[in-house]
Amino acid sequence: MPAKSRFTRLDAFTKTVEDARIRTTSGGIVTIASLLIVFYLVWGEWSDYRRVVVHPELIVDKGRGEKMEIHLNVSFPRIPCELLTLDVMDVSGEQQTGVKHGIAKVQLAPVKEGGMPLDIMALDLHGDGEASHLSPDYCGNCYSAPSPPSASKPGCCNTCEEVREAYASVSWAFGRGEGVEQCEREHYSEKLDAQRGQGCRIEGGFRVNKVIGNFHIAPGRSFSNGQMHVHDLNNYLDVPEGEPAHTFTHQIHHLRFGPQVPEDVTRRLGSSMPWRNHHANPLDQTEQITDDPAFNYMYFVKVVSTSYLPLGWQAKGSLPSLGNQDSDLDDILPVGSHGRRADGSLETHQYSVTSHKRSLSGGSDSQEGHKERLHARGGIPGVFFSYDISPMKVINKEERTKTFAGFLTGVCAVIGGTLTVAAAIDRGVYEGATRIKKLHTR
Repeated sequence: MPAKSRFTRLDAFTKTVEDARIRTTSGGIVTIASLLIVFYLVWGEWSDYRRVVVHPELIVDKGRGEKMEIHLNVSFPRIPCELLTLDVMDVSGEQQTGVKHGIAKVQLAPVKEGGMPLDIMALDLHGDGEASHLSPDYCGNCYSAPSPPSASKPGCCNTCEEVREAYASVSWAFGRGEGVEQCEREHYSEKLDAQRGQGCRIEGGFRVNKVIGNFHIAPGRSFSNGQMHVHDLNNYLDVPEGEPAHTFTHQIHHLRFGPQVPEDVTRRLGSSMPWRNHHANPLDQTEQITDDPAFNYMYFVKVVSTSYLPLGWQAKGSLPSLGNQDSDLDDILPVGSHGRRADGSLETHQYSVTSHKRSLSGGSDSQEGHKERLHARGGIPGVFFSYDISPMKVINKEERTKTFAGFLTGVCAVIGGTLTVAAAIDRGVYEGATRIKKLHTR
């Protein structure tokens, strides 16, 4: 017998000699069953350790001076592209009239011809510009309006578009450009007639201040008249007899604030994702139909800032101030790149929406069974989106359900618990079998 060490008396795991051990068939069966159970439960612990869930967290949005991107895709089957104008304004006083950068218009065939796309063009529909045959010294008349700052030659209006801008700067209606040399040279009225009956799809994105504001799609060029924002509706309302009237029947194919969560992320996370793109963008595939040219649609949107932080984003890069980007970069980065970071994190927005529609002629909703609901007269026909910014921010962070230490603890608990229960079962079976044998031998 080997000499005892000083640790012998501390041994909590006493042993029995081999001759005192009894092996039984039932014990072998219990052992195999317990091993299978251990392997199954350990695999479950491993799968649970590898599982990634999204943990939502609500905090106060402390961002300042941020920008926000708005991406839209809206079809208007009963109004041509030439008559549609996209304007943006916010409570800070910033206005973007006739937004062109990042936006494209797609001409649609008339509804009776199927409404399929015809052509894609930028918002600047006056691509003819200054005729090449004109003298270099040519200076077009602005017709008592001041020359616009964007004029190709200071103090002159050499194109129909420049004349329109000059008229808008003094809040004058322009109409079809009859009697305007530049417009007659560019066949502006003929273009209007050629597009009559067509539809239009506006698609693209633009960047706004992250403050309360609105953007709208309305007919005619916009301009300010005192404290009022108005549109030149002459060409919209002036429809030849026998021709269908222009209306703001529309379908919102897509509208989102900020970048979209990649589809591979939503597929990978599956049911653990607390929100989906169709949840974050509730206006997608919304359709409104009207036969009234003087009709107004309003969507009141509540925007909530949302961050998506993938697993391991802290190791890939640090975000010293979550949600803040260098404001100087906002004007440099192309539209569509805002909110995406090199570490895989994403700064975007969710929104909720309520809508309202009314006829600009006023009256009640008696046809819909609401005689008590009255509408005011006046306004601008079009589709208006008024957005408000929530002071709260949602952070969706990918996390593992347990740490590696938790995984090891679970494995030890599975092995220990299973073997303990198996030993108790085996002991019970052995004792029962022994007593039955004793009863049979008497």
